[in-house]
Amino acid sequence: MARIARFAGCSPACYVAAYAYLDRLLRRGRRRALAVDSYSVHRLLITAVLAAVKFMDDVRYNNAHFARVGGISLTEMNYLEVDFLFAVGFDLNVSPETFGHYCAVLQAEMLCLELEKTPPPPPPTSAAAGPRLHSCCLSEDDGATSSSSGSSQQQLAA
Repeated sequence: MARIARFAGCSPACYVAAYAYLDRLLRRGRRRALAVDSYSVHRLLITAVLAAVKFMDDVRYNNAHFARVGGISLTEMNYLEVDFLFAVGFDLNVSPETFGHYCAVLQAEMLCLELEKTPPPPPPTSAAAGPRLHSCCLSEDDGATSSSSGSSQQQLAA
């Protein structure tokens, strides 16, 4: 992902749209077999970003550029693009509400990652001061941040 972000040359909005496309693809993939492994995930990422760039920015680079960024052949990039478009049903439009939802999810993920990186505070000097917990909960059902206890949540406490 770092290589794609470094060399793709697209707007940040394209990454949000690509995330929405991948989510759509995985939801549709429940109806048909969709194998995601270490080999295919890279190709899914570069193809989703390519589709987002073409749909949203449309002023940057062609398939040959993305093939070089992804370390794959132009022929494979072309094939992946067509296959991806059919897999998402050519549904590349992301409504403002959906875009905002995915932005919020990504911001929550970034906040959680930052909390993981932050070193723990020094222990309190007085016995009365108790430990403070910073937590971030993400529902597995929709990925949205939640402050209530939902059906299946993952919690990160730092």
